[in-house]
Amino acid sequence: MKKIICKKEYDTETATLVKKFTSGALGDPAGYEEDLYQTPEGLYFVYGVGGETSKYPTEDIQRMAKTKVKDWMENH
Repeated sequence: MKKIICKKEYDTETATLVKKFTSGALGDPAGYEEDLYQTPEGLYFVYGVGGETSKYPTEDIQRMAKTKVKDWMENH
């Protein structure tokens, strides 16, 4: 998936996967996956996808500040 946020491109095809997180079981409508990526430029983003009642009912990319990465890693 590719998304432009604030004139910067975030692309799961060209970024490096740092960590995967799964919540819920396969087929769970509230379940979701979050994948933390780092772009070649050093920016971070989370790719999320999930069930219809999850926080990611449609796939999405959200940028992440470098200052938040350590906290995300420790809590996922």
